Amino acid sequence: MASSAMNLILERIALFQFTPTHCVQARGMLGWSVEQLSREAKVSVDDIQRFEAQQDVADAVRLALTYRFEAQGLVFFPGFAPGRGGNVGGAMPTSVDRETYAMTD
Repeated sequence: MASSAMNLILERIALFQFTPTHCVQARGMLGWSVEQLSREAKVSVDDIQRFEAQQDVADAVRLALTYRFEAQGLVFFPGFAPGRGGNVGGAMPTSVDRETYAMTD
């Protein structure tokens, strides 16, 4: 199990790598509407629309979106379209809930 400090570092990396453009592209890859992503990531439609419009949202919202897409096997790197990770069934072995985030809202 990673330490709290390590979780914080990993979350900061995820926040840096995941962009609004990635969100739109990832939804398209999965065939998900904003409404479906809202249900899947447990994030409001308004938050997703604000993020995709490149407006500020809470870090917890960005992490929820990132982790939900990563659970579908997507990976994100700055300047590149989302790709499929090595574990196509899902990059994360278990679902990540908001309570497991190291950062606070």
